[in-house]
Amino acid sequence: MDVKLLDMERIDELHRNQYKIIQNPQGFCFGMDAVLLSGFAKVEKGERVLDMGTGTGIIPILLEAKTQGEHFTGLEIQEYSVDMARRSVLLNNLQEKVEIVLGDIKTASKQFGRSVFDVVTANPPYMNEEHGLPNPDRAKAVARHEVLCTLEDVVRESAAVLKPGGRFYMVHRPRRLIEIIGVLSKYRLEVKRMKPVYPSIEKEANMVLMEAVRGGKALMRMEAPIIVYTAPGVYSKEIYEIYGY
Repeated sequence: MDVKLLDMERIDELHRNQYKIIQNPQGFCFGMDAVLLSGFAKVEKGERVLDMGTGTGIIPILLEAKTQGEHFTGLEIQEYSVDMARRSVLLNNLQEKVEIVLGDIKTASKQFGRSVFDVVTANPPYMNEEHGLPNPDRAKAVARHEVLCTLEDVVRESAAVLKPGGRFYMVHRPRRLIEIIGVLSKYRLEVKRMKPVYPSIEKEANMVLMEAVRGGKALMRMEAPIIVYTAPGVYSKEIYEIYGY
């Protein structure tokens, strides 16, 4: 389906089901963290998924391509991002499977109701007030800094909209791991799987992927890490597989 592109927008290939996505390089484009999260999250046949702070809609679109989930909803507060994501849904003829909704993470449970989703995904802002000044570009600041919502907002509302036994998937920074686990436990989301991501084998982890279960028991599995580069500029086999090259 033909869709209108606005000034500075472009169409990028996603290498999955011939899907494409609209992005604006002058704004916030999706990164590797979103793609890794879409590869880490498990969605079973017939399940319904909510992506918190969906931005361009990358995670719902990729999860629709990779899984047999029944329906995928992306929640986003920035109107321009909502419009762009909706046009990406139309571009891929996914209107029956993917819906982009304008709304605030902080009130997601009021907007959707409680205990309605099987899976919730989140690629939230990594930086709080302790991590420098927000980017002067509004879209980038909202995506990277806790300007419009905090980690606790994301976790609280995710727990509320999840069904009992539902799964929460998040990508975040290892430096906040102690805080993250504490907040998850506060809202009865128990971490079941954790997977660190290393830029290369010589460097420390800069991302961590997590699965938590609403009402789950306190038993966690640490999975083998993802190594992004095997040599300068050379992606590992796992990265190529996750991207679908």
